Amino acid sequence: MNKRLSAIAILVLGLSAGVAAIVWARQAHRSALLHQPETIQKTLERIKLPPGFKISLYALVPGARHMAVGPQGKVIFVGTMGTKVYAVTGPAGSAGTHKVTQFAPSIRMALPNGVCFSTEGVLFVVEQNRVLSFATAEAAYEDPKIAATTVVAQGKLIPPEDESDNHSARVCRVGPDGKLYIALGQPYNVPPHEKMPKFNEWGIGGIIKMNQDGSGRQVFARGIRNSVGMDFNPKDGILWFTDNQADCMGDDLPLEELNRAPTAGLNFGFPWYGGGHTRTEEYKNETPPENLVFPEIETPAHAADLGMIFYTWTQFPPKYRGGIFFAQHGSWNRTVPIGARVSFASLKPDGTGDKAEVFAEGWLNDQGTYDGRPVDVAELPDGSLIVSDDFAGALYRITYEE
Repeated sequence: MNKRLSAIAILVLGLSAGVAAIVWARQAHRSALLHQPETIQKTLERIKLPPGFKISLYALVPGARHMAVGPQGKVIFVGTMGTKVYAVTGPAGSAGTHKVTQFAPSIRMALPNGVCFSTEGVLFVVEQNRVLSFATAEAAYEDPKIAATTVVAQGKLIPPEDESDNHSARVCRVGPDGKLYIALGQPYNVPPHEKMPKFNEWGIGGIIKMNQDGSGRQVFARGIRNSVGMDFNPKDGILWFTDNQADCMGDDLPLEELNRAPTAGLNFGFPWYGGGHTRTEEYKNETPPENLVFPEIETPAHAADLGMIFYTWTQFPPKYRGGIFFAQHGSWNRTVPIGARVSFASLKPDGTGDKAEVFAEGWLNDQGTYDGRPVDVAELPDGSLIVSDDFAGALYRITYEE
């Protein structure tokens, strides 16, 4: 009997391993296909856009995440969640016209997701726990030994013991005040009470700012779960940011957020609120701090709002000028997936939030699986919009013609 059971167990294990191997092979095959220009082009053919807009493949960039367009408009720097930053050069057009080069390959990086420029042309690269700057990035992007300056040393952006695989995609912007702003996601779904004093001190679960040499660090905003997109409104200099809200609270709660921070020192409600006006189970019996700031605009739960930018050019119709384009990466824990699209948020005449609407969608296919997952949006000097996709490993260009 034991021999028969052993034989059955071996057979079951063998079948399981075989099934797993088949599933893995299918996934690997699908992943390989997704990164082919022909496959990507087929996906782009079904992307729905407002009348007059067109989308095309711009470049193939493995794991493409957040982007920074050089002040001269010659190079797009693309961060990743791996170890590399890429430089993309060449005229607008098909993928074959662009050159994709690893930037600063002699420097070992860890999760260099966040890239941003100062008005003087200094490129900042924000890793999981370090910040570097490159004074000559746009001019010397092909130099494998390009010089870097350490802005925040390794292990000094957050305490090393709080490093995590969760919420470690940093983003940055240089503000109108010349300061470097960095969003620090906190490494929990909802943080334990005992972690909050240290997180508040460091600005984890918030936005910090500092001088461009790393000195003068301050906590600019708190009460943020995980912001992976921010930009300053060029009309009034006010910082806006996306915020990914708590998981495991249901398919339709809590709502995602677009937030506005007109002054320093504001608290945006997390972890007392998991998103919008929805209280978290972990903090529901506590009285929230006074004067919390609630979202300017709420968006669907779990759509995963990431990179955002104010549209400042005139190629697009007047409706879009001065508004916000933002990428929605797509849900991972929702019964029916949502997201994998680019949305647009309009502002009221006084500069506050109005409403959001879907702008480009179709990367989530009819089978409920992803053929692409937008991460960030950026402007080119001709007024077209660039969208990054870390799932397909691509950059797309959106243009408008009447």
